[in-house]
Amino acid sequence: MKKYLFVLVILSLASCIDQKSSNELPIASNDISFGIIDSLDSKILGESRKIWIHVPAGAEDATFSSKKYPVLYLLDGPGHFFSVSGMIKQLSTNSNTVVPEMIIVAIPNTNRTRDLTPTHADKAPFGEDTSWLKDSGGGEKFNDFIEEELIPFIDKKYSTSPYRTYVGHSFGGLAVVNTLLTRPHLFNNYVAIDPSLWWDDQVILKKAKAQFETSDFTNKALYVGIANTLADGQNMATIESDTAKTSIHIRSIMDFVKTGDSYDDNGLSLGWKYYPDDDHGSVPMITEYDALRFLFPWYRFKEINTFFDPLNQATGDDLVNAIQSHYKTISDHFGYEVTADEAMVNSLGYSFMNNDKMDLSFAALDLNIKNYPNSSNVYDSMGDYFLAVKDSAKALESFEKAIAVGPNNFSQEKIDMLKSKGE
Repeated sequence: MKKYLFVLVILSLASCIDQKSSNELPIASNDISFGIIDSLDSKILGESRKIWIHVPAGAEDATFSSKKYPVLYLLDGPGHFFSVSGMIKQLSTNSNTVVPEMIIVAIPNTNRTRDLTPTHADKAPFGEDTSWLKDSGGGEKFNDFIEEELIPFIDKKYSTSPYRTYVGHSFGGLAVVNTLLTRPHLFNNYVAIDPSLWWDDQVILKKAKAQFETSDFTNKALYVGIANTLADGQNMATIESDTAKTSIHIRSIMDFVKTGDSYDDNGLSLGWKYYPDDDHGSVPMITEYDALRFLFPWYRFKEINTFFDPLNQATGDDLVNAIQSHYKTISDHFGYEVTADEAMVNSLGYSFMNNDKMDLSFAALDLNIKNYPNSSNVYDSMGDYFLAVKDSAKALESFEKAIAVGPNNFSQEKIDMLKSKGE
């Protein structure tokens, strides 16, 4: 029975491909907003394209925000928008530094077969009706849209950095791999989730085998997630020698990643994982999580934990040096200078304060003032530090500076409290 279920899985990759995704975010009047719908008219595709956008707080306007954010482009947008956006938000905020905050650009489909397949195919994988193939092969035109219209549109309108990640599942994964091979300059990172490398007699697999040997993928990273699509009687130990049509999907992916593993001098950072407990439909979320951990191992500030050790006699200078060194590493990977994140450093300041490491608390909060002199919040936080060390005069001075820099909802109350006490 599993054999026939697998055939249905493969056929579903085709039969549902022409179904149009909903372009509407399900937002009721009392819902918490998680993103916006934007749109642009594409001359290349000859149609208007809606895009779903999730931005970190403060990144809404490229003309206002001084902080620039990496961008993650997500194929089959509505199907993955909420999980990916929520995952990145969880891993990048609330003192988490596993991945950077990112702008997410999710692309809904209008004609999935047309846009995500790199070549026109006339032969269906199981000899079924071929009518769904008639529009196939528009992948390069879709890439023209991405490169010449969508990316410039996003860069102009939102507070983006030039560091980009591309994520796709199934036919989307096929499109991701094709883009890596044909336009590696477009993205820094590529995530192919159970990619349909069986497409058109494995045309992209064959191209990859040639290019892995001859092309330079320096500073490019690719993560591949592989679902368990084995049929009855098949297993991973023998899949490479299997010739059944029911194994062409997983065989193609395994051939691809093992070929990639055999070349260690082409600059590509390749990671992949087989998920035996996940099928083609369930594998995206776990792959996306593992991919993010694989792509950004250098982003997490692991060294900071040592400063909370009660026996650690590190000074404020030691802390500042560690923070600056860490962000130098981040800058080197991004290819542009990244200043220590205000919210993260601010959180450190309060954490050290709560652990009675006042020298370290002051060093963190003072670094924030130097890095973000136009932020009202950094002066308010320093005022809280001076309250903690019982220096009311300097606390009042800091809160008044916070109000002078910009209005906020918290400093005035503290000023009123101090003045009422005559301090």
